[in-house]
Amino acid sequence: MLAIDPSIISERDNYKLLIGSIIPRPIAFVTTLAKDGTLNGAPFSYFNIVSSNPPLISLSIQRTGGQRKDTTRNIMDLQQFVIHIVDEDNVEKINQTAASLPPDESEITLAGLTPVTSEKVEVPGIQEAKVRFECVLEHILELGGTNSPGCDLIVGRVVQYHIADEITENGRIDPHGLKAVSRLAGNSYAKIGEIFDIERPK
Repeated sequence: MLAIDPSIISERDNYKLLIGSIIPRPIAFVTTLAKDGTLNGAPFSYFNIVSSNPPLISLSIQRTGGQRKDTTRNIMDLQQFVIHIVDEDNVEKINQTAASLPPDESEITLAGLTPVTSEKVEVPGIQEAKVRFECVLEHILELGGTNSPGCDLIVGRVVQYHIADEITENGRIDPHGLKAVSRLAGNSYAKIGEIFDIERPK
C-alpha cells in the first residue's frame, strides 16, 4: 500500500487524493443574495449533515488565493441561504452555474433556472429542485491555509423544508424518485446505483 505524507505534497495533489477517495459526495446547490439584490447560485460538494436536533448542515467553501467566494460573502452579509439537492433532472443546468461570473451577474439567469419565493428567508430557491432547505447561518469557521485561511466552514440551520410530493411517502424520501447525483473526481458524477440493506447489530 502506498504511504504518502500530505505535508510534503502540493495542495493540488492533496486535493486529487481527497476527491478521488471520498466518494460519492452529495452536491449542494446554494442560492444567496448579493447586497445589490443579484441572485447568486453555485454548486458545492464539500457538503453534509451536522445534526438533526436542531437540523444543521455543513458547507465548506474553498477560497481562491485567500479570497472568499461570492457565496460566502453573501451568506455572511444576509445570514441566510437556500440549499438544493442536485439530481439527474437538474444537474446539466446546475453544472452551468459553476462558470465564473462577476458578482453582479446571476448564474440562475445564465442557466435558465426558475427562482421561487422562500417562506422563511429572503433568499429565493429554484423550482427545478425536488428538495430544498431554507437555512439561516448558525456558525462560520475559517480553517486551513498557510498565510491566510484556505476555506470557510459554514454551518446552517434548516428553518424550512420543501420536498416534492411525488418523492415522499410516510415521511420518508424515495431515493429512486429523488434521483440525487453525487460528485466524483474530475468531470465525473454518479447516479444512485444498486441499493442494499444490512441490519445493524443489536
